Amino acid sequence: MEDVPGVCQRDLDDGEVPVCLDGTSKQQVRETRMPLPARPGQPACHDCEYQRNGTANLFMPHAPLEGWRHVKVTDRRTRKDCAGVLQDLADVHFPGRRIVLVMDSLNTHRLSTLYETLEPGEASRLFQGFEVHHAPKHGSWPDMAEMEMNVLSPRCLRQRMPDRETMIAEVGAWEEGRNEEAAATDWRFRAEDARMKMKSPYPSNL
Repeated sequence: MEDVPGVCQRDLDDGEVPVCLDGTSKQQVRETRMPLPARPGQPACHDCEYQRNGTANLFMPHAPLEGWRHVKVTDRRTRKDCAGVLQDLADVHFPGRRIVLVMDSLNTHRLSTLYETLEPGEASRLFQGFEVHHAPKHGSWPDMAEMEMNVLSPRCLRQRMPDRETMIAEVGAWEEGRNEEAAATDWRFRAEDARMKMKSPYPSNL
């Protein structure tokens, strides 16, 4: 609990960038009847019936101090998918920088996934570029990507999306607008606050 809030408090080198990672799933549904379009004073109307069309997974890496986020839509959330996100972070989004990575304790969120899915030399190269911090098992809320996911959900994920292509287009439009705003996270919960708010895990002499 003290480790994760401290990531963005500490003095980082120019070559380091803190990145938080979170994920969620979204059911894809097709309409069975044509929705009624929105009219003045009346929102669009959708029939209560729908056709399920599978589930998509969304990974969101978020660099809270730089006002950057990216949403990657995948069919599943396996170790291979997670390794692909880590590879994109190192080689596409932040090449040449050391990534101070915060993520939850899900069993697929491990640097070992690099060795399970990539050639050992390539896995080793990527491994050296990360410093990992895990959020508490039953307290993932200090992961700022989870908060950013809570911004995405009501603005984008509440609507019905029939397929993966539609979902990619919708979250891509949200991501582009959010990054143009350079919306950063004003994180104010510090280790000192944790000691006061959650006294039970600490020694009684604090």
